[in-house]
Amino acid sequence: MRERTTIGIVGGGPSGLMLSHLLHREGIEHIVVEARPREEIENTHRAGILEQGSADMLTDGVSDRVLHDGARHDGIDIRINGESHHVDFQGLVGASTFLYPQTDVFIDLADKAVEDGRDVRFGLGPVDVDDLTGSPLISYVDPESGERIEIECELLVGTDGSRSTCRRSIPEGERRAFYREYPFAWFGIMAETPPSHDELIYARSEAGFALISQRTPKLQRLYFQCDPGTDPNAWTDEDIWATFRERVNFGGFELNEGPIVHKSVLGFRSFVSEPMRWGNLLLAGDAAHTVPPTGAKGLNLALQDVRILAESLAEWHSARSDSALTAYSERCLRRVWKAQNFSYWMTSMLHANPEASEFDQRRSVAELRTVVESEHGKAWLAESYTGWPNERTHS
Repeated sequence: MRERTTIGIVGGGPSGLMLSHLLHREGIEHIVVEARPREEIENTHRAGILEQGSADMLTDGVSDRVLHDGARHDGIDIRINGESHHVDFQGLVGASTFLYPQTDVFIDLADKAVEDGRDVRFGLGPVDVDDLTGSPLISYVDPESGERIEIECELLVGTDGSRSTCRRSIPEGERRAFYREYPFAWFGIMAETPPSHDELIYARSEAGFALISQRTPKLQRLYFQCDPGTDPNAWTDEDIWATFRERVNFGGFELNEGPIVHKSVLGFRSFVSEPMRWGNLLLAGDAAHTVPPTGAKGLNLALQDVRILAESLAEWHSARSDSALTAYSERCLRRVWKAQNFSYWMTSMLHANPEASEFDQRRSVAELRTVVESEHGKAWLAESYTGWPNERTHS
């Protein structure tokens, strides 16, 4: 069976569903297809630090739950061998962030899609795309009937994550991939215990890096630097808590400890694919770029991509002009590379690189001190962490 729509969106995670919401408000016909069942996405635990602009996108017609169930953070605490340096976001740049898990962002957007009666299809299994320079075609086998479904669209948007089928459909000679691999990873845990602090703590000590975060009033999220080959199942709870104590329990501060209900190792990678448009395909979010988690940019970048993309598609739809689509990639990539720089900078300062010399290790600690001991340094960090203004670029 063949169907037709104006915009086909492959990927029904937060970025795909936010784009769907924005297109619906513009009255632009579209269909969203997602390989995974909705329940699987809802139960995939992901971090969630939202920039002010991302929170504003949710409260603008999706849900105001982030204001009630999320935790507003007006700063972060950076600790160097136990010395605490507070970065006051509100005082420095007049902005905040919100601790709001990505699963809740997804639930809000999925519920809104149902409320609006939008065509969002979950649990389809493998999805194929074709004819990206003509009339793009999305195809899949209906999991219930076994019938092959084809959706012909005028434009195709790939929001299908870091293993993007859409990105891989672009001929290799037509795109450039930029990578950065890191020689360390994060050992992450979820513990049944109240948060140890009311804001995030980024800690660097002689023993190594740790991040103290939150999830709910009864569930704490924490990370420490480890080797990428670490097997989380080989670590006992006591080994894990002992490592955290060594890295953050200084000057009278003590972590709240409790039963560990989840543990995993998260690898670090920076990646950008250019351009973000090829033919009648446009990429957004992790399909086009990924960042290390240190700067909390991943989800925020994805949401800003689709904000810009929705504007571009609205211009294209009303004027049937290609100029808005031509500018999309450049507009996004300006912000993407700023975020790559910030994420790399935060990661490099806060972690002990096992491949670095002793000189470089001491230099990076001095760089961290230079930032947190300067009001101008902290202001730049605060502006970058909470999100840059949404500036439109013109050629």
